[in-house]
Amino acid sequence: MSVKDQIKELSEKYRDYTAQNLSKMIKIPSYSGQEEAVCKAIVEMCEEAGFDEVRIDGLGSVVGRVGYGKKIIAFDAHIDTVEVGDRNQWNFDPFSGEIKDGLVYGLGSSDQAGGAASMITAGRIIKELGIDNDFSCYFTFTVMEEDCDGMAWIYLIEKEGLKPDYAVSSEPSACKLYRGQRGRMEIEILLKGISSHGSIPHNGVSAAYKASKAALAIEQLDKDLQPDEARFLGKGSVTVSQMEVTGPSQCSVPDQARMYLDRRLTWGEDAEFAINQVKEVITDAMGVAPEKIYMPDYNKRGYKNTDFGQELYFPTWIVEKDHELVTSTQKAFSDLYGQDLEPGPCTYSTNAVSICGRYHIPTVIIGPGDVEVCHKPNETTRIEDLVICSGLYALLPFTLN
Repeated sequence: MSVKDQIKELSEKYRDYTAQNLSKMIKIPSYSGQEEAVCKAIVEMCEEAGFDEVRIDGLGSVVGRVGYGKKIIAFDAHIDTVEVGDRNQWNFDPFSGEIKDGLVYGLGSSDQAGGAASMITAGRIIKELGIDNDFSCYFTFTVMEEDCDGMAWIYLIEKEGLKPDYAVSSEPSACKLYRGQRGRMEIEILLKGISSHGSIPHNGVSAAYKASKAALAIEQLDKDLQPDEARFLGKGSVTVSQMEVTGPSQCSVPDQARMYLDRRLTWGEDAEFAINQVKEVITDAMGVAPEKIYMPDYNKRGYKNTDFGQELYFPTWIVEKDHELVTSTQKAFSDLYGQDLEPGPCTYSTNAVSICGRYHIPTVIIGPGDVEVCHKPNETTRIEDLVICSGLYALLPFTLN
């Protein structure tokens, strides 16, 4: 029996095993920065699967390895989730992990514990087959992605020294293949006015009116942004996500305003370009430059209380259509399931903003579940997707080899 046939047979054999592991993860709340319990459970699952090495890094992510080859391929899943939100909108317990009707139910089932469960099964299959190749397969179960996508991988590369030759993000893609994504960044703007008594507003300069003009300029900027030259990722975007105005009292002209922007970056746009662009349009709108415009930092500590952070900039990335990682993923999928995948762009943000965007490690995204159900009540994922991805992840190193 060929390797691909053995892998396909084992991925089907472990269908229930994969679903049960996913169910176990869902039952453990794992909000960003609070992943300790689920990380300990994942360590046990990897050890049970026979991984050659399992450890928790200094930031809190689980790192598992199967194989001893010189080349490194990393499979990544973030294992933190957003919060439940309004429980009244859930038709079932968000932490139930119920398995029925071909689905696994619960918070994080698609985003993104489903990918993690498929990765564990893939490691078990590779280990069970015992076929030597040139690869070490690293399986990373990373923390704090929902708060700061990519930061866990900055830590893995800069502090832990893990720099793979290839990477696969198991973010939910409904088993479609993605080879690039828009980047993003956050921008904070501080505006100053001059306060005066509310009965004589002409004696002051309203920070509220400045902020209003600036916000309308940002609205127009979003309309004016252009797509990338190849029209693969499409146009960037910008929106005012927060705006606050304050003054000495409710009876005063406000003298301070704060605006917060969410900026999505297409190919060819970077942080310096975006900040200069915003500064230009709001200066034109207000007739004066803002007091301050800058990119904030993220410095929240996770469950290991490690002092580590990054700027809130997440670079755009693209891998060429004919790159060997892309074509090998297509071949592995076709060999297993007889379908040709056409690689497209990812519409949401992932840890690949660091893996590929910052460090230029070739990366693709393919994983179980649907992004349409993510960050929403009543999240589920298909067990069939779990089976498909566990087989694909197990075969890919052999296809690349």
